[in-house]
Amino acid sequence: KENNSENILRSANRLLLHEGRLMLAESTRLLDVYLFLFNDFLLITKIKCNKKKYGGSDISIIPVCPSLTPELQSFIREGGFCTVLDQPIPLDRLILKNVKPI
Repeated sequence: KENNSENILRSANRLLLHEGRLMLAESTRLLDVYLFLFNDFLLITKIKCNKKKYGGSDISIIPVCPSLTPELQSFIREGGFCTVLDQPIPLDRLILKNVKPI
């Protein structure tokens, strides 16, 4: 049977509304995450930096999706990438609360 997992996030009606970096407080540590807010769900990804050296190849020529923010495009060109931290959160199940800093 074919693996269709790569099509899970693909939808003709899905729109990327906002994206950006955030520090996520997870029990006793802080995680550097990158959020993608679509019109139907929120996707939280973990930011990872590739420490592997590329042996003189020019990373600036790596093609990057033009719809991404310049910050994320630059991060990807430098060898960084994002991995999905958890399942996407449907917006109809998401509750937002305004929390004051301590």
